[in-house]
Amino acid sequence: MAAAAAASIRERQTVALKRMLNFNVPHVKNSTGEPVWKVLIYDRFGQDIISPLLSVKELRDMGITLHLLLHSDRDPIPDVPAVYFVMPSEENIDRMCQDLRNQLYESYYLNFISAISRSKLEDIANAALAASAVAQVAKVFDQYLNFITLEDDMFVLCNQNKELVSYRAINRPDITDTEMETVMDTIVDSLFCFFVTLGAVPIIRCSRGTAAEMVAVKLDKKLRENLRDARNSLFTGDTLGAGQFSFQRPLLVLVDRNIDLATPLHHTWTYQALVHDVLDFHLNRVNLEESSGVENSPAGARPKRKNKKSYDLTPVDKFWQKHKGSPFPEVAESVQQELESYRAQEDEVKRLKSIMGLEGEDEGAISMLSDNTAKLTSAVSSLPELLEKKRLIDLHTNVATAVLEHIKARKLDVYFEYEEKIMSKTTLDKSLLDIISDPDAGTPEDKMRLFLIYYISAQQAPSEADLEQYKKALTDAGCNLNPLQYIKQWKAFAKMASAPASYGNSTTKSMGLLSRVMNTGSQFVMEGVKNLVLKQQNLPVTRILDNLMEMKSNPETDDYRYFDPKMLRGNDSSVPRNKNPFQEAIVFVVGGGNYIEYQNLVDYIKGKQGKHILYGCSELFNATQFIKQLSQLGQK
Repeated sequence: MAAAAAASIRERQTVALKRMLNFNVPHVKNSTGEPVWKVLIYDRFGQDIISPLLSVKELRDMGITLHLLLHSDRDPIPDVPAVYFVMPSEENIDRMCQDLRNQLYESYYLNFISAISRSKLEDIANAALAASAVAQVAKVFDQYLNFITLEDDMFVLCNQNKELVSYRAINRPDITDTEMETVMDTIVDSLFCFFVTLGAVPIIRCSRGTAAEMVAVKLDKKLRENLRDARNSLFTGDTLGAGQFSFQRPLLVLVDRNIDLATPLHHTWTYQALVHDVLDFHLNRVNLEESSGVENSPAGARPKRKNKKSYDLTPVDKFWQKHKGSPFPEVAESVQQELESYRAQEDEVKRLKSIMGLEGEDEGAISMLSDNTAKLTSAVSSLPELLEKKRLIDLHTNVATAVLEHIKARKLDVYFEYEEKIMSKTTLDKSLLDIISDPDAGTPEDKMRLFLIYYISAQQAPSEADLEQYKKALTDAGCNLNPLQYIKQWKAFAKMASAPASYGNSTTKSMGLLSRVMNTGSQFVMEGVKNLVLKQQNLPVTRILDNLMEMKSNPETDDYRYFDPKMLRGNDSSVPRNKNPFQEAIVFVVGGGNYIEYQNLVDYIKGKQGKHILYGCSELFNATQFIKQLSQLGQK
């Protein structure tokens, strides 16, 4: 059934990893007895794939006593089996052969993240022969897991070598054809792994004349070749979980980052996207610097070292799951409510304790006792739950406070509201120059982002004289103008190609300042921060998806190419065979994605009964990282 097929990609990848850790035998939950103890050897790629999905405790439950990086100094543990999970690269294979020669482990289960070539397999076989360790190499598997799942409905291709497939790498003016081929092959390899894990062959749509089209052509070819090779096809039989997609295949929409450069620069207002924008948030873990107090240190003492704390924001975290897409003021309010309900529960436990300690044997106390024993029992049994609740409240109080400091220090609410107006072509209440020249509003980078959004969204580019004036103001504000150089060239080029993307006509309603929420006694001092409420509007990526998923005719997407790897002859038509709307779709952005688009898609699909969307991108960057890439492209 289709709903199960949307069994999230996260679940499917987790199941595949557990099967691998269980020596490639399906993992059975209720088997009694100890697991087989083993060591896990991974490279950085393997580490990035496993860490968002399995905690150390879950690894231990699977029998992993020790997990080590392949290229670290490892001591021999001759009586333990080792499970390897690495990319099939030259240096990894050399190191594995070295392990075989040094007889480090009892047996070797070699799992490759991506398919290994014939010649490299032979290298391993030769090394095993030379080390007379053939019997010890128990299994060699291609896992096809070369992508990183961050959410039930979101994945990213890679983290280690992301500069290889970055926006900058694809859009460098001096890129050679062979370099471009390598970039495309890297992307296609990961997408192929993704569909093997998903167990479905998609129907592919992409825009013409872009990097996305190159990916589509290569992916179509790779899927087609695999389907032809009936004996070794990865899309038959049991991998498909009894053909869950039997009657409906997913749609893959390949989008090029260049169709919308404003969104990745946009200041945002929802919780997850804000965390990613202003904090160090990476593979679902956020790192915070806690400034320890300076008040009590004697004069002239060195300020104390900042403590670094990291928190995992995972799907297990109910608060995060519920509020990651909420506007920030709502999140602050919810944290406060959680805190109050927690305190009420805590007080109840304290009250029961004091009653239990009643002196005197009078009748009343005894009857109260028996009455309260039941209550206390339930209170005690809910303690672990209570402690977990407390941990989550503390976590989100810290994270939200850190975000709030940025909002207040940089006036991010003002930026967000102003950019929304620019992108939706609403009349602006104050001039752009005022914000750029206001020394209190934001960092130079904030100003640059604002101006670039204005420049990208403008129907007519500002006149040379105006531009000079803006440039001067930006330079005075301490901005680096390199990104603008690149965006100017890009805009001139894009103008020939197509009209600028329109962003719908959204308006943010300001609900007045946050007086009601932030009454006295709240953790969050939010006076002065606007309580902006979002109106759902579709970003370009979501609009394109909507056209293609619902089979709407629209000049924006009518000439998108259509590939069906299952068709015998690949014919290059843009005429879809299938006229029915799709139930499942994957949107993949070639050149990098962000949480703003992800959230926009999630909000869009909420209104569509029984439909599912996955969002993927070649790398996940926030505005700071994107500006840096634009700046490198703009340097001459």
